[in-house]
Amino acid sequence: MRVHLCAVGRLRTGPERALVDDYLQRFDRGGRGLGLGPVTVHEVEDRKGGGMAAEAVLLQKALPAGALICVLDERGPLISSPEFAEKLAGWRDAGTGDLAFVIGGADGIDPALREQAQASLSFGKMVWPHMLARVMLAEQLYRAASILAGSPYHRV
Repeated sequence: MRVHLCAVGRLRTGPERALVDDYLQRFDRGGRGLGLGPVTVHEVEDRKGGGMAAEAVLLQKALPAGALICVLDERGPLISSPEFAEKLAGWRDAGTGDLAFVIGGADGIDPALREQAQASLSFGKMVWPHMLARVMLAEQLYRAASILAGSPYHRV
């Protein structure tokens, strides 16, 4: 199952970029044998300042055709890392070819795009900057692959 990270904003060189790159590389290596990955990052930028609606149009163009869409949204369910690993495995086992995680801009994800999503996920009731949301998602992808592989990375 190919994984896509579709996000508003560009991640510049710096510590957040280094963390995302590191975790996604680990996920790609560990997930390959599990039928997970690779991860492709799609970054979009609304340079005209059109807000959530304009960002949603750009995100729609970045989404692979037929992808299962999972939005990162504070209204989404709070799940544990093992539950997230189970979700990934379930989508993979159901034959999902492309899984797209969507991270919105400063105002969140346009309601119309949110409604199209088959799943949503929350990293808590707090709102996180897109840079940190990417780091957390990348780490959780790696952690999920580690859990599914029986690696000791995740400790209960």
